[in-house]
Formats: sequence, C-alpha cells, structure tokens
Amino acid sequence: MEFAKPLPAYLVQRYHGWKATSYQENQGWYRRLATEGQRPRAMVISCCDSRVHVTSIFGADRGEFFIHRNIANLVPPYEPDGDHHGTSATVEYAVTALKVSHLIVLGHSQCGGVAGCIEMCKGNAPELDAKESFVGRWMDILRPKYDKVAAIEDPADQAREFEKQAVVASLDNLMTFPFVASAVKSGELSLHGLWTEIAEGGLECYDPSSGHFQPV
Repeated sequence: MEFAKPLPAYLVQRYHGWKATSYQENQGWYRRLATEGQRPRAMVISCCDSRVHVTSIFGADRGEFFIHRNIANLVPPYEPDGDHHGTSATVEYAVTALKVSHLIVLGHSQCGGVAGCIEMCKGNAPELDAKESFVGRWMDILRPKYDKVAAIEDPADQAREFEKQAVVASLDNLMTFPFVASAVKSGELSLHGLWTEIAEGGLECYDPSSGHFQPV
C-alpha cells in the first residue's frame, strides 16, 4: 500500500498527550468499556461537518452515544435491495442489536449539503446532477422536500428552513424501517429531531404536533 502515509506529526503529538493525561487518569473506565462492551442509550445521526460536535453539545463521554455521520444527516427510506447501505445498516444495528432507547437526528446551520441540494433544485449545479456524483445522488433524498421552501425568497431563511426539512425527511424515512416503526409503536424507542445554530450555540427541537422547531 504505497499510497498510505505516516500519521501527521501534530496528530501523533496529540495522541501521546491524550494517552498521558485523559487515558491515564481514566484507564479503568476505558478497560471497563472494552471488556463489558457498549450500552449506549441513544443513537445520534448527524452531519459530517467538522463544526458539529455532538458529544460536546451534550457533554457526553465515551460509551454514551452511538453516532453515525453522513452528508446532511440524512436517512434514506427503507430499501432492502441487497446493495450497500451504510446509514441503514447503522440504524439497524442500533435498534435491533444495541436496543437504544432514543434515536436523534441532528441538523445544523450553514449545511453545505443542503446548500448544494438547493442549487440542484434550482438547476444551478450540473456537477451535482451528474450521475457519477455521490453527493448529488445522496442529496436526492432531500429533493422531495424542496417544494416546502421553494417560495421563501430570502436565501438565508430558505437554507435554514431546508436544513430543518432535512431533519424531518430523515424522521419520516426512519419510520419506513419496519423494526424502527415497531419499536416506536411499542414504546421501546423514541425519535427526536434537533437543529443546532453553530454561531450562537442554539438548539431547537422538532414538535410534530405543530410541525415547527422550538428552542430547547
């Protein structure tokens, strides 16, 4: 594997710093996690965006969250076609094997994936419309929700609302998974939709009764 390179020096230094401090002070806890396995109470589906730091937002430690990240925190609909489905596989494992009690979809402000989807819907992103664009085909999951924001004239308001619609789309699609719908119906699992505003540190929660997001 000639293309693989050594780890950058700054990451090596950070690792040794962590091993000498955080790990050394909590090595009993780490060993317990390793030997007893994970028992997270919640799964979080969030965006790959490096500015979204789920564990920091909730002050969570290792072992608390089962986390899956992808472009624009999207969940595709249930599609058992024998193909590769990373997000669907993660949801399946969290619900059927780990038996998480809560499944959280976390959207965020200034989402690049959502912005790209807006441009696709407006016909301004031929590179994303190309068949070979993995990002474009992934963002097709969100396209059906564009009608809900198409009439919003202010670009910032439109993007913000579409980011929230990405969360709603994922919640809708989660309920197409039979094992998710069954767990929700039995009360073993609850779904939650959140949206965070990066600049101000705000957090809003989706209220299905009103169809709006409310500040936490």
